[in-house]
Amino acid sequence: MPTNTPAPAHIAIADYDYDLPNDRIAKYPLEQRDQSRLLLYRGGQLEEHRFAQLPSLLPADALLVFNNTKVIHARLHFRKAGGATIEVFCLEPWRSPVAQAFEQRGHCTWLCLIGNNKKWKSGPLSLEVDMGEATTTLQATRREAVGDSWVVDFDWTGNFDFASVIERAGVIPLPPYLHRQAEQSDADRYQTVYAQHDGSVAAPTAGLHFTPELLDQLGQTGIPTAYVTLHVGAGTFKPVSSTTIGQHTMHAEPVSISLDELRHITSMRASRRLIAVGTTSVRTLESIYWFGVQLKNDPSLQAMSIGQWDPYTLSSSLSPIDALQEVIAWMERRGDTLLHGVTRLLIAPGYTYRVVQGLITNFHQPKSTLLLLVSALIGDDWRRCYRYALDNGFRFLSYGDSCLFLP
Repeated sequence: MPTNTPAPAHIAIADYDYDLPNDRIAKYPLEQRDQSRLLLYRGGQLEEHRFAQLPSLLPADALLVFNNTKVIHARLHFRKAGGATIEVFCLEPWRSPVAQAFEQRGHCTWLCLIGNNKKWKSGPLSLEVDMGEATTTLQATRREAVGDSWVVDFDWTGNFDFASVIERAGVIPLPPYLHRQAEQSDADRYQTVYAQHDGSVAAPTAGLHFTPELLDQLGQTGIPTAYVTLHVGAGTFKPVSSTTIGQHTMHAEPVSISLDELRHITSMRASRRLIAVGTTSVRTLESIYWFGVQLKNDPSLQAMSIGQWDPYTLSSSLSPIDALQEVIAWMERRGDTLLHGVTRLLIAPGYTYRVVQGLITNFHQPKSTLLLLVSALIGDDWRRCYRYALDNGFRFLSYGDSCLFLP
């Protein structure tokens, strides 16, 4: 392999395929979040538990890191005078920070997918939205195509922020593999109980199993927690269609973490085992490490942007704590209390984990980058775990059961 070729580029995605019968995909969540089954992989051994038992299964020195993004009601359904329904699916703000886009009043611009686009000949689409004590008229105007997406201008009446308008006007976006329309219950259940920051079009599903009571129990057990934010994009459902990983393009996702949380995680990383809740938390934490490496090489950087192949082309002997300290020092010099960045990080076999030492996650789709991430953590044992789950009636994907990987 040429020295300038990233290590996992030649991985064949066919090696990360498995047979997932449709009836094993959980179409709905269980009545109680924490009653899902939990497959524990610890040092190569497999055990089966209930998720509610998690506090007693975690190492005594664990630190759990959650992704507190919030799923937005991204699907907007406009009806034309002739009866045709046009779906405008909000992907991400257009050239605007996520938080700022949701605070805007009267106007904002988003990158969107458009369903039934051929029926949208010209002019704006309108939708009357019940805001409780008042109504607003939401208008969507198509501006320009960007690949298979469109830049769409939204305008609305009244002194409402966009976060309030889209929550009232839109529908929660369910994963396409559920093959059903969102129902009222999904607005609550396809959302973690600790969701805080609007911005995702898919839930960080490992967190769906947690209840307020379970989070309290973690605290009583002496297991500390921390929070990062990665806004999950529609690209998370994009299958790897290329033959090799090197031909696959990772989607960009915005990440953020407060300076206080970064200090908290850094101070505990030396004495505690950091366990990420979900693959999005993994990618956020590992991306911050690589930003620290970049800063060590070039302290003049103005923003965090982690490329798909950066970890495989950058050389680093920085310890996790030293790398995180680089980021903290950079933020302090700038007077920043919140780190904003973008990551396209691809974690695949050949990747060496730097910050994360364990993972809570769900069972992922065949041929997915998420399955590659799991394999990078536990090697080929992912096959044994998934075979056990398939043979023993576990439920798969977003509303399915969970895993705790402690390699």
